[in-house]
Amino acid sequence: MEYTIREIQKQEYPLLDNFLYEAIFIPEGIEPPPKSIISSPELQIYVKHFGESKDDWGLVAEVGGKIVGAVWVRIMNDYGHIDDETPSLAISLYKKYRGFGIGTAMMKEILTLLKSHGYSRV
Repeated sequence: MEYTIREIQKQEYPLLDNFLYEAIFIPEGIEPPPKSIISSPELQIYVKHFGESKDDWGLVAEVGGKIVGAVWVRIMNDYGHIDDETPSLAISLYKKYRGFGIGTAMMKEILTLLKSHGYSRV
């Protein structure tokens, strides 16, 4: 499958809500939660006001001109918070596009981007 990975554009930030929902782990046989779950404060921390901090970075994957995945980082007080210099990472792909190496490629690209901006860990 051919795809491209590029920086997310400001007008695309609202798509992070969709990818946040897609990133929720749902065990087999369990009914998915309603999409409104992403409105909860503990999940909104991943997307609310994205792009307003110097530590907000994101990439998207496109297939045939359609955005099918996103990886983004920000420094936030989330479950995996380490310190105020280490960004937390979120990654998500629509189910149809999983298993083609797109997620791995997005991870490599975001790590390269972060390293080029002086982050020593994520």
